[in-house]
Amino acid sequence: MASREHKRAALNEKLQQLRAATNSNALSKASIIVDASKYINELKQKVERLNQDIGTSQSSKAQNSLPAVTVETLERGFLINVFSEKNCPGLLVSILEAFEELGLEVLDARVSCSDIFQLQAVGGENRDSLDAQVVKQAVLEAIKSCNEEQE
Repeated sequence: MASREHKRAALNEKLQQLRAATNSNALSKASIIVDASKYINELKQKVERLNQDIGTSQSSKAQNSLPAVTVETLERGFLINVFSEKNCPGLLVSILEAFEELGLEVLDARVSCSDIFQLQAVGGENRDSLDAQVVKQAVLEAIKSCNEEQE
């Protein structure tokens, strides 16, 4: 008998937790369960919408995946950061050739060329004709030409 009452109390406690979790105002067990079922269906619809939004976002990002290029002016050169979600064979070589054409000597560099492309380089040069915008534009052109060669 005590076991049955213990089970009933546990069930009522679980129903009250369900009622609270689903923001239900129902008092009967059946109404609480119906409200919970509606709440679950609403959550499923939200998940579907979010998955669609994520899919749309990722496809538009893939189409417009422009690399992030930043160039900071240092006392004797530049700090160049490149991040691209898309890596193509020869991208590093194209960027280094662009540096060479500018007369920019790479003093230090860290590169990751796995699924993504990431480059952090410190370049020194004669500073007479170069500014950060010229370096950035040269890097973007190198990336663009590399991507066009792969297509």
